[in-house]
Amino acid sequence: MVGDFFKRGWACFPADPAIADWVSHAVGPACAAVNDPSLAQWHQCEGTWFVGLEALPNDPSGAVGGSGPLRGAVMDFIARHLAPVKPLHRAQISVIYPGYPRPRTGESEAAFGYRLRRDAAHVDGLLAVGPDRRRMLREPHGYILGLPLNAVDADAAPLVVWEGSHIIMRRAFRAAFTGVDPVDWREVDVTEAYQAARREVFETCTRVALPGAPGEACLVHRLTLHGVAPWHSATDGAPDGRMIAYFRPELSDVISGWLETA
Repeated sequence: MVGDFFKRGWACFPADPAIADWVSHAVGPACAAVNDPSLAQWHQCEGTWFVGLEALPNDPSGAVGGSGPLRGAVMDFIARHLAPVKPLHRAQISVIYPGYPRPRTGESEAAFGYRLRRDAAHVDGLLAVGPDRRRMLREPHGYILGLPLNAVDADAAPLVVWEGSHIIMRRAFRAAFTGVDPVDWREVDVTEAYQAARREVFETCTRVALPGAPGEACLVHRLTLHGVAPWHSATDGAPDGRMIAYFRPELSDVISGWLETA
């Protein structure tokens, strides 16, 4: 598992009783968040995506809805093999509905085309800054952990990753940050390097769908290119959509750790 994760840039963990118990407690608060009028701004893409950033009311241990702290094989793996991170943030509740994707508010035709044809593939933490939306490293995450909260068809807008893309991305960003003090990395415009690396990834890496099911866990390397596939399932009667809780805690040590293997 360890070697596979660092070679592929992702690993899926089979159904785990500890994760399944956590999911059983998290589903209620997650559904409440989706229907909370104060979070209505997160309903995007003409109602086909609830973005749900920090929408789950978990505490820094991951506990939510009367559950204990987030535990299980995936958390043991993270503790043993990945760089230390800050306490867990409130998880994102991402919900994809039948009909996804539709254009997001303010999204250009080119950006929507990228969402439609390339799954809006991205590396987390590189935010679009300023009126020209230049990519800069503003959130140095330690990892991406996806925990499915419900069961839907495998082809109903699953998470997708490009296997081995973290290696290409690391090489590109290492070159972009050469000679720059890590404390200044957040001000470096990496747009061109990022776009060139994505093109190489699309040409050379295999796209893999990771649908997942409740009780399972999907761990994605922080530099892996990933996105969400369109909803291709013939099952349109899925009122709850595909609901996943995502944790992306930021690294607890210096930002230079973002380019390390772990």
